[in-house]
Amino acid sequence: MSRVGKLPVSIPDKVEVKVSNNFVDVKGPKGSLKFELPKHVSVSVADSHVSVSRDGDDRVARSLHGLCRNQIANMVRGVSAGFVKELDINGVGYRAEVKGKELHMALGYSHPVIYPLPTGISAEVDAKRTKITLSGIDKQLLGNTAAKVRSFRPPEPYRGKGIKYAEETIRRKEGKSAGK
Repeated sequence: MSRVGKLPVSIPDKVEVKVSNNFVDVKGPKGSLKFELPKHVSVSVADSHVSVSRDGDDRVARSLHGLCRNQIANMVRGVSAGFVKELDINGVGYRAEVKGKELHMALGYSHPVIYPLPTGISAEVDAKRTKITLSGIDKQLLGNTAAKVRSFRPPEPYRGKGIKYAEETIRRKEGKSAGK
């Protein structure tokens, strides 16, 4: 039995979970999410808990068991509290601003980088315009969006310029030394 998969997911007061036709619908104060269950996994809702079980003991069923449980747990947490990712911008002249549903960034290129934010993701930039805060209810979409924004100018190891996650540490390299 999967250690993660056998743990029940507790449902907060304002969240509603429904299972129908291999789909799990989760509705809460921040929005609603839908997830299609694979054929080896079944979900049951009882009282204020969601239980995930698998139909067999083969490799595919075992691997999907914990995955589906975590997916449902992330959906419940997303519609009740939401998720946040923070990105830091380092570099002279590097900055960002939000205009409507687009993120405009100056990252040292000859042109500004304009990224349209996906539906369900919102962005905020601090007063110094060097910290981007992305928020949303879908953890996977939020992570993909943060990775895409970071990919426009990943941090380089010599000067540390670029976009990095707030919790990320960049291993700095020493540059070339003078001739011996």
